[in-house]
Amino acid sequence: MQQIILVGVQTQEISDHRYEMQMNELQELVETAQGKVVSIISQKRERIDKRYIVGKGKLEEINREITKNDADMVIFYEQLSPSQNNNIQGQLEVPVIDRVQLILDIFAQRATSVEGKLQVALAQNEYLLPRLSGFGEMMSRLGGGIGTRGPGETKLEQNRRVLRNEIQRIKHELKDVEAHRERTRARRQNSSVFQIGLIGYTNAGKSTLINNISAADTYEANQLFATLTPLTRTFSLENHFKMTMTDTVGFIQDLPPMIIDAFHSTLEENRQVDLLLIVIDASSNYAAEQETVVLEQLKALGMDTIPHLFVYNKADLVDDNPKILFNQPSVFISAQDEDDLMTLLDAIIAEMKQSYDRLEMVVQPGEINQWIKDSDVLYIESMTFDEEKNAYDLIFYKPKTYVIK
Repeated sequence: MQQIILVGVQTQEISDHRYEMQMNELQELVETAQGKVVSIISQKRERIDKRYIVGKGKLEEINREITKNDADMVIFYEQLSPSQNNNIQGQLEVPVIDRVQLILDIFAQRATSVEGKLQVALAQNEYLLPRLSGFGEMMSRLGGGIGTRGPGETKLEQNRRVLRNEIQRIKHELKDVEAHRERTRARRQNSSVFQIGLIGYTNAGKSTLINNISAADTYEANQLFATLTPLTRTFSLENHFKMTMTDTVGFIQDLPPMIIDAFHSTLEENRQVDLLLIVIDASSNYAAEQETVVLEQLKALGMDTIPHLFVYNKADLVDDNPKILFNQPSVFISAQDEDDLMTLLDAIIAEMKQSYDRLEMVVQPGEINQWIKDSDVLYIESMTFDEEKNAYDLIFYKPKTYVIK
C-alpha cells in the first residue's frame, strides 16, 4: 500500500467546513485507490501560488514529511497545470499528482464495460496530452501504483501526434457505442414504461437502492465511484405496473470538466427519464454541501427541470438531529430496510400520478384480460366487479402520450 501525503490550500473564499470536506473527500479517494494517507499538509493563503500552489517554505515542510513518513507520493487537491506540476516535481523528492489524476486512476480500476474503458481512456489521454513533457520521468520513478493505471501507463512515452490520433480513435469508437446506447434508450422510451433515474453524490447509496428494489446484481461498496457504467434494471409492482431504474456515476464537488465530458453518455441515460431520484447520504456531516453540489451539476447539465424526488438515505445511521434541511418532495429512508423501500415506492407512485392522466372506465368481462396485459404501462389503482352492470369499474393512470387501443 503506497504511503501518500495530501496537500491542500484554503483560500479566503473557502470556509473551514468546506475545506474540511474537500480534504476528507480527498482522503477517501486515496483509500478507494488503495493508498494510505500518512500526512495531510494544509496552508491558508489569500490566493493560490501561481508557480508552486503553496509557498516555498511549505514545500520544504512537505519534503520533511516525505522523509519522516517514508512517503511514496504527494497528491494536491488543486488541479495542477503542466508547468505547476513540473515546478513542484522539481522541488520534491517523490512523484507528484493532483486530484484529477487520482480520480482518473480510480476510474481506470472501476471501468468494466467497453464503453467505460473507452471513456476512461479518453479522459486520461486528454489530461495527459498537455503534460507529456516531464511526465515520462515521473512515471518511471513511480514504477506502477496510483496514477499509472489504465492507458496512461502505455501511452506516456509516445509523442503528441500519436496520442492525438489515439484520442480521435477513441472518440470515434465512443460514438458507435453511444449510438447503440441511444437506440436502446429510444426503445425504452417508446415502450411508455415509467422510467426512473438515480442521481446523487458518490457513495450516497444509489447502487444499494437499485439492488434492493429491483434485485439487480450490481457492484455495491462503501467506496467513492463504486458505479461507473450506467445500469438499467426493470421491475414490476404487484399490480404488474412496470418501471425501469437507471444508476449512473456519482457526483463529487469540483468535478473536473474532462470527467463530465468523458462520462456525458452515462449522465445522458437520465436526461429523458420520467422521474429523478436525487439520493443524498443524510448521515454525512457534509450532506447539505453534497446536496448543493448535485443540484448545481443538474442545473449545469440542463436536468434541473425534470420531475424529482429527494431520497434522504442512510436513516439508520442518523442520530435524532439530522444535519440537513429536507427539500420537498422527499422521503427519509434506509435502503437496507424493506418497510422504508415500500415508503419510497409509495412516494414514487405519488409522483407518477401527478404526471399521468387519471381515468375511470367500465370494462366488459371479455375485455378485462387485455387490460391486465396492458397493466405494465397502465397503473391500475382499482378493479372492482359490479354485479348489477356485469362489468368491471376501473380506476387507472396512463402516460399522457399513451393511446389506449
